[in-house]
Amino acid sequence: MGHLSAGRTTPNNAKGASEGDELASVAAPSAVTDWLPILKILSIDEEEAYRVEARAKMAGVCFQTELLSSGLVSERTLFMALAQHLGLAFVQRVDPNALVMREKQGLAALGRRGGARVSLIVDERGLSVVLIAPDKLNIPALRSFVQRYPRASTRIRVVQPTVLRDAISTRSQKALMRIATEELFSIAPDMSARFVANAWQGAVLGAALVSLVFAAFYAPWPTLLVLHGLFSLAFFSCVLLRVVIRLGGRTRAEASFATVHPAEMPVYSVLIALYKEAEIIPDLLIALGKIVWPRAKLEIKLVCEQDDGETLAALRAQELRPYIEVIEVPAGGPRTKPKALSYALPMTSGTFVALYDAEDRPHPFQLVEAWHAFRNSDEHLACVQAPLSISNRRESWVSSMFALEYAALFRAVLPWLARRGFMMPLGGTSNHFRRSALEAAGGWDPYNVTEDADLGARLCRFGYRTDVIWNATQEDAPTDIRTWLPQRTRWFKGWVQTWLVHMRNPFATLRELGMPSFLVMQVLFAGMVLSALAYGVFWATTIGIGAYWIFGGVFRPAESLLLIIDTANVVLGHAAFLMLGWSTLHKTERPGFWKRVLWTPAYWCLMSVAAWRCVWQLYWNPHHWEKTPHKRRHQAPASLQKPRA
Repeated sequence: MGHLSAGRTTPNNAKGASEGDELASVAAPSAVTDWLPILKILSIDEEEAYRVEARAKMAGVCFQTELLSSGLVSERTLFMALAQHLGLAFVQRVDPNALVMREKQGLAALGRRGGARVSLIVDERGLSVVLIAPDKLNIPALRSFVQRYPRASTRIRVVQPTVLRDAISTRSQKALMRIATEELFSIAPDMSARFVANAWQGAVLGAALVSLVFAAFYAPWPTLLVLHGLFSLAFFSCVLLRVVIRLGGRTRAEASFATVHPAEMPVYSVLIALYKEAEIIPDLLIALGKIVWPRAKLEIKLVCEQDDGETLAALRAQELRPYIEVIEVPAGGPRTKPKALSYALPMTSGTFVALYDAEDRPHPFQLVEAWHAFRNSDEHLACVQAPLSISNRRESWVSSMFALEYAALFRAVLPWLARRGFMMPLGGTSNHFRRSALEAAGGWDPYNVTEDADLGARLCRFGYRTDVIWNATQEDAPTDIRTWLPQRTRWFKGWVQTWLVHMRNPFATLRELGMPSFLVMQVLFAGMVLSALAYGVFWATTIGIGAYWIFGGVFRPAESLLLIIDTANVVLGHAAFLMLGWSTLHKTERPGFWKRVLWTPAYWCLMSVAAWRCVWQLYWNPHHWEKTPHKRRHQAPASLQKPRA
């Protein structure tokens, strides 16, 4: 019957081609009346079937799509009954190596909502067999085909779409890994962190370090004064930005929606990268189950490392909803969150893509608000950032200070940047992307350990805008130093990577960003890291001068000047930080603020430790991703996710 590959025919003979074309065209969806005989076998009554049809019409999808999304019947059970009804054989497993499919066809099938409708395999006897996994099945048309071509029909098998999709994804692993690790580097090598510094940057950094060593040896006090001056400049730039943002006011907006028509709503893809998250899988599934979006137009991808056996086992122990898929990323460097996301992106079909972390509990209407923002704007709006709100701020002094930082960032800094159209570094989660813009900008950089900040800068350089929405995502902060320090080290390291990447050609970056965004980038990436490094230097200098005086030393003008500079920096830095933080706290969050005032010096000392640690890692292990562990908070209700029997 002609050679079929991913629904296409080759002209082996005219009759075979016409049969293949006719089989591939059996995709006009059947209404509920055509499904009733099959549903009767599955003990689904007519009344329930017509309710499913009503929801399908409201959502603008076919009956089959809504039926599977409803959870009334499993995909396997439905397709087995379908095969029985049509008199065709049912295939339970597909050997990926038996698929006759080109690489581009496999990737196209993975990126299509319904997957591959028709595929060709070669069985163990060397015979070609056609697999059908129609997502919009026309039952009478397929029955007619089977009756008209009985001989050809002996070589047709029914397979459930997810089984065929798993086989295609396994076969496409090399292509997906190539896309994940090389796509951005091939499109825009100057915007990839694959190499931390280019030739001229490395030469400048090396020359500066050698010069610093010689200057410190031959003229220690002048060198120390110059260093303090440079550090003070970075420190003051951060203070000034906080003050400007505070004086600029904060917009307290509430999300507002127009009437929502489900038929108008597009397919929305949600990506969650998981690594060693077995403990909180139940919490995650509860949070995802609360998302308000038509289930027939929602696809959730849980992206796991293939060798993360504990997390995969925890997922297999759950009866996942039909719209949730587990994607396994093969082992291979770099082992980073953005690499995993880049691997999964070609396996999504949504017009919009949301990104969450494993511990997130997004507001149920967050997707709806993001969609309204995109719909009411033009194609240049590439991303909207939802605020992150810390729910465990009372657990420890570390989580309390972390919550204060997040309040300032997501309630003041990012909205201020968005209102002015400046470059906006994204948060690591609760980003909602216009898929076309995300792909045009090259997606996530797999070699950058703060891919969110880098992507925010790159989107701006490509001419896109980023905005904020108001329905928050609840998440937990680290509660101890052991958890907090590696995370903050990774953030600092990624900011340095991002700054070096976008400063490879400063004039091009300035031209593409514009002067205001260019200056913001200097402060938010270089300035924040340098100020954290400087804080430790300020205290070390102060302690050193104090010890020198205690042991009989005499104050000279140089020491006095250093103490004045250091004291001014610390006082102004703390004041600006606390002032901005206080202004963003709700009334219920302000009691006990004095404790945060007292903890600020200790917290900033920790930030300095993280910054110096990041410098060390940039040299020895620049692409290492330090995992932040998360704890489970809730017990999963059995009605939402049931353990497998």
